[in-house]
Amino acid sequence: MMTPIQGVTATQINSHQFEPYAQEDADTTAEFSFQTIADVTKTILRHAFWLAEQKHNLSLKEYKKLLLNYGWQGEEKKYLKIAATFGKFEPQDFAHVEPRTIYQLAERNKQYQKVIDKLLDFSVINQETVRTLIQKQRTPRAARPKKPSIWRRLKNGGRYCQIPPIHEASEQTGTTLQKMMDEEGLTAQQIVAEAIALRQAYKEGQLVFAEQRN
Repeated sequence: MMTPIQGVTATQINSHQFEPYAQEDADTTAEFSFQTIADVTKTILRHAFWLAEQKHNLSLKEYKKLLLNYGWQGEEKKYLKIAATFGKFEPQDFAHVEPRTIYQLAERNKQYQKVIDKLLDFSVINQETVRTLIQKQRTPRAARPKKPSIWRRLKNGGRYCQIPPIHEASEQTGTTLQKMMDEEGLTAQQIVAEAIALRQAYKEGQLVFAEQRN
C-alpha cells in the first residue's frame, strides 16, 4: 500500500500547469532533430568533396595509405560518386534534404541526371522539392501483355495443361470431338493429344495433304 505524502492531495496538482513546458520540450526536440539531420547531410557532402580532393591531389600510393589508415578501403567509392554527382553544389544547398536521398541520387546519377540538373535552377532546395522531381522523372513502366498459358500448378509442385473453353457459333469443334469420343471410345484428352501430334508432324514436313501429292 502506497503511503500518502502528508500535505499533498491529488486535487492540488493541476496537470495543465505542465502543458506549456511539455510543448516547449517537444518543439525543442523537433528543432534539434531536424537540425541534426541537416548537419548529417552537410557532413556527408563535405566529406565527399574532401575525399575527392584528396584523391586528386595525392599520389595513388598516398591516397591508398590515407584510406588504409582510416580503414576506408572500398567505402570511399560511394562518397566519390556523391562528389561527382553534386560537384556543382555547396553542402549547405542540401541542408534540408535527408541523407538517404543524397545517396539515392548519387547511386543512380545517370537515371536522375535531369533531376540534378533541374536542382541548379532552385534557390532553395528541400526534401519536398527533390521528391517531387524524382517522382516526375520516374516514367511508369508499360504493362507487358500477359502471355496466355495453359499450365496450371498442382499442390505437389507438378503441373498440368488445361485448354481454355472453345467458343464457336457453329459448335463444329465441340460437335466433332464429341462424335469421335462416342464412336471411338476415346477421351477428349487422347483425341486432342493425337491431333496436336499430327499438326506438329505436318509443320515439320512429315505429313502433307493428299491433294499435294499430285
